[in-house]
Amino acid sequence: MQTVDFFTPIVDDPFTFGQIAVANSLSDVYAMGGEPLTALNIVCYPMAEFGPEPLAAILAGAHDTAKEAGVLIVGGHSVEDSQLKFGMAVTGVVDRDKIWRNHGARVGDRLILTKPLGTGVLATALKRDQLDGAGQRALEDSMRRLNRRAAEVLRNFPAAVHACTDVTGFGLVGHLAEMIDGDPLGLRLSAGALPLLSGAYQAAAGGALAGGLHRNRAHCEQRFSRAAEVDRVLEDLVFDPQTSGGLVVAVDQAQASEVLEALCGAGEPAVVIGEVVDGEAGCILLAP
Repeated sequence: MQTVDFFTPIVDDPFTFGQIAVANSLSDVYAMGGEPLTALNIVCYPMAEFGPEPLAAILAGAHDTAKEAGVLIVGGHSVEDSQLKFGMAVTGVVDRDKIWRNHGARVGDRLILTKPLGTGVLATALKRDQLDGAGQRALEDSMRRLNRRAAEVLRNFPAAVHACTDVTGFGLVGHLAEMIDGDPLGLRLSAGALPLLSGAYQAAAGGALAGGLHRNRAHCEQRFSRAAEVDRVLEDLVFDPQTSGGLVVAVDQAQASEVLEALCGAGEPAVVIGEVVDGEAGCILLAP
């Protein structure tokens, strides 16, 4: 299996940016039940403007997280560019009979999310100098956290995982919509169960909304509804575009408690956020 991802800096520190870019690049492999093996760096860099030191720090951060993941960086390619960008092309392996698809959820499945939401609004607040130290630490720690351990735990329950994807640029609702696309199924999300990064609610309430959030809402607005008693800010957060977000998994109802216990026992901040229900095809309700 192969995947590629690269993007512009979301934090100021180059070492941390390298870590985040690698965690994000590897995530698609984990989301399919695979194991990443090797990677190629992709670098666009304004050398005349920045000089070599920040690039060296980015690559050092990348090496740090790749080593943590057991991934060997075997080379890469760089180009001179006016806009800094960094990421990876990743090669991994997976048993073809055990691939997790982003489609195939079943009625009764519980939806488990392995990381809190809010990287988009926190990153926007950071760019506006509206984020305190605690919020910045929460943002950086979440984005550089690998989905490796969560995937390893989930692979111990092959019959329980019916669908899986990572939550990235399309936001929670956008990625969940793929799970039931074309099927006579709906999703019911529990607003009160949604895990949020420290400061994310305040950032969203204060208007730190990324442009991608509005595009995500427009893309899914015909399929999404919010119960009247649910806070509008929580609606914003389920459309918030994530960088290096967690896995969201449709897990067989009978094994959901066992899977959740195993994830939490492994140190993953996983929670059940909703369920798959009978209903009009593709409809997603954000309920109390």
